[in-house]
Amino acid sequence: MTRSDAPSSITAAWTATELQSNPHEVPDKADRVRRMFAAIAGRYDLNNRLHSFGRDQAWRRKAVALCEIQPSDEVLDVARGTGDLTTAFAAAGPSAVTGLDFTQEMLEVARRKSPLAPGSAGGPNAIGPTFVQGDAMNLPFADASFDVVSIAWGIRNVSDPSKALREFRRVLRPRGRLCILEFSEPRNRFVRVVNRVYCGRIMPWTATLIARDRSGAYRYLPRSVADFPSPPEFARMIEQAAFPAPALHPLTFGVCTIYLARLG
Repeated sequence: MTRSDAPSSITAAWTATELQSNPHEVPDKADRVRRMFAAIAGRYDLNNRLHSFGRDQAWRRKAVALCEIQPSDEVLDVARGTGDLTTAFAAAGPSAVTGLDFTQEMLEVARRKSPLAPGSAGGPNAIGPTFVQGDAMNLPFADASFDVVSIAWGIRNVSDPSKALREFRRVLRPRGRLCILEFSEPRNRFVRVVNRVYCGRIMPWTATLIARDRSGAYRYLPRSVADFPSPPEFARMIEQAAFPAPALHPLTFGVCTIYLARLG
């Protein structure tokens, strides 16, 4: 059993009492997020597939397609988790892909799954991503280093999303693309109610059992989505970071949204 697969003995990052208030407002959010992802890294992919009913991979493919990757593009995938979106970008045939994450345990899983790892899968144009540990709010890259910056299900976990957005803008080149994939609340009332019951009651229980998690990660998830800005509000935050107004692409009845901003 690897360290990532072992049952977590980590101190709870989120308690039920703490999650009665907005988790985005706690002063030590960064440390809590790091601890919870370290705790669930080993079963992260399994939970993603099961609890999205396999749709998470389709959502990633849609994000990559919208970015219209060119052979000369250099891509930065932030908060890359176990590397699925990074690998999808690599298979699209850019010149280079870098995956950055805050949590070392997640990066260890991502490296094992890399297209250059023995037994791993990749398309005919797949390249091996470079994985680095780093902070979305303080990217270790020079200005204008990338043609595409992406982040999937990670922006709401950042302590200061506005600061991260400004960093994304800094490292993008002219004519660059910002692609953000994030959970959202469906606009249809019936779908929204069903989604809240599933994400707020069913998923936290089953995902916690599967991950053998003691960190509170899957109790944090629905609360972090509910307290995150709505798609129109978040689109305005993107604009305030000196991006053009992003195009919004709702996915699967609006349970996820892709925000795509293209620089002139």
